[in-house]
Amino acid sequence: MKTIRVVAAIIRDGDKIFATQRGYGDFTGGWEFPGGKIEDGETPQQALARELLEELEVDVTIGDLIDTIEYDYPLFHLSMDCFWCTLNKSTPVLREHAAAKWLTKDTIESVQWLPADEGLISKIKEALG
Repeated sequence: MKTIRVVAAIIRDGDKIFATQRGYGDFTGGWEFPGGKIEDGETPQQALARELLEELEVDVTIGDLIDTIEYDYPLFHLSMDCFWCTLNKSTPVLREHAAAKWLTKDTIESVQWLPADEGLISKIKEALG
């Protein structure tokens, strides 16, 4: 099975986490943490900064690795490095996503997360206290 390496940003602002809804592809409508594929020669952090600039027009500070999620979709294996991030005085612009929202510990399970992203929810809730 082919492995796809991606990165995801868990963008935090106090007690809120930023989530995006896919606007394209096989998983259209599902909710995810923004990010994308790691290109040849990029570190995960470089890939994440590039993807967030392309998809959301934001500059972020990339913090600690939360976890690497390994998930088998029917046609590929996903390896997703997930990092804490904070916005650097910029407001996200949705270039590829259908919607976005800020979620709290109490509302984080109110959206339909993509299967790989679901694996992070308990760690995020724990971090939010």
